[in-house]
Amino acid sequence: MTDSHPARSARPRSARRVPHWRHDMIELAAMFTAVVVADSLAKTVAKGPDGPYLLVFSAIALIATAAFHTWWARRHSHAPPTGDPGGSGERSPLPPAAVSGSVPTPVGDPAGADPTGTDPAGTDPAGASPAGTALWRLRTTVRDTPGSLAALCTVLARHEVDIVALQTHPLADGTVDEFLLRAPADLVAQTLDRAVGAAGGTGTWTERADAHDLVDAPTRVLGLATRTALDSAELPLALRQLLGRCTLRSVPPTSLGGRPSGVVAPVEGVLAKTTMRLRDPDGGTLIIERPYLPFTPTEFARARALVELDARLGPRVPPHRAVLTLTKGERITVRRADRRDLSAARALHDRCSARSLRARYHGPVADADRYLDHLLSPRFGRTLAAQTASGRIVALGHLLWDGDETEIALLVEDGWQRRGIGAELLRRLVAMAGEAGSASVYAVTQASNTGMVAAMRALRLPLDYQVEEGTLVITARLTPQPAPATPAAAPGGDPGGDPAVEPAETAGTAPGQGAKRR
Repeated sequence: MTDSHPARSARPRSARRVPHWRHDMIELAAMFTAVVVADSLAKTVAKGPDGPYLLVFSAIALIATAAFHTWWARRHSHAPPTGDPGGSGERSPLPPAAVSGSVPTPVGDPAGADPTGTDPAGTDPAGASPAGTALWRLRTTVRDTPGSLAALCTVLARHEVDIVALQTHPLADGTVDEFLLRAPADLVAQTLDRAVGAAGGTGTWTERADAHDLVDAPTRVLGLATRTALDSAELPLALRQLLGRCTLRSVPPTSLGGRPSGVVAPVEGVLAKTTMRLRDPDGGTLIIERPYLPFTPTEFARARALVELDARLGPRVPPHRAVLTLTKGERITVRRADRRDLSAARALHDRCSARSLRARYHGPVADADRYLDHLLSPRFGRTLAAQTASGRIVALGHLLWDGDETEIALLVEDGWQRRGIGAELLRRLVAMAGEAGSASVYAVTQASNTGMVAAMRALRLPLDYQVEEGTLVITARLTPQPAPATPAAAPGGDPGGDPAVEPAETAGTAPGQGAKRR
């Protein structure tokens, strides 16, 4: 441990000055001597013919001298020059614009700001009142020299911007500073960009933030690591939350036809500006892209640490199980499924009719088994399985990450249809999508599948219907809407909660066909 005051601690005790009585006596004698001399001069002058006048003139001269000294001290202050804020004789590292204060005006900038206080896209700042504040995320690159960060802080302070949090990402030729800012509500992004540019920042990027960004980086990373450790399917979601708005693709080592994909990442991974490639623990390659903002080595190291954690822990799913009682008294168990259930899922395919498989995959029935390895992989989503007391899987529900959207797909064995299993799986999948932060979910089915349409309507969410290439795409927005609560399922009753609703049976697309809704 180092002392915060090295100069003081290094001084020996014997070198300290100790008051002595001789010093007091000398000071007292000097004071008495001064009094005697002043008294003698006053008496000598006063006894003269012009003594009183001399005393008055002396007082006036003393007052004038004191006034002149005060005026001279104020006119010629001893403050350091503008370019030397520390008074050390060295030039200031701050840019001239930051030192002189010639930075863009804080608010109401008539040169480039919208007088309405909207952001660059023209939208009104959400949740910000004219007299309040708004949260911003700002990232800029500065030179790795002393005073660069001080220059940024200076211009932000001139605009009445409060720095809530700060992260630094070292680069080979500079440093990326990432700020979470609380700024006046009428401060626009263009003003921030120009101010940061005047302070020496380059490659500046800004966007609105929300209350979730107030969580500090170590806490957020630890939370994402905990979620990843508990569930293999959390890795794609954790990477998206760690890196912001990005696109994540998992490329398997071989295609569905058995051909090598040709995309292989080294063990240590690859970072190339807006793209990073990491070795997928399940085989293949994870490709993460963020075109609007380059990745930093710090972000690459964090992402690689999450992937390595997932690889060390191996396949895992939460052990939670829910036991449901159907209308005819049968009891089924709903649980998470993964690739370890591949054999049971293929047996389900064997028991399903060609009509059910076509309604589920919208393609050749012979190719259905090839899709299961993809569907059960935690890299592409989550799977719920409904199994009987004997352990036989009678239904599968898939929640699939389709880029920025989320697809829901269902398959129920023919002998177990019309019992509410599909509706129960659908409700649970929608709840999981909401927990994952999805704004909407969609299901691809046929217009003749009235059970799936009714089950989607029973969610009591805003729905959008589109007919594309002979299929019906139903999109549900996961926005809470005031609606009467659905009655709870009584023991032995329909878990769907609404006896008038026809339960869902089959819906979905084959892997790689989710893009047909767009």
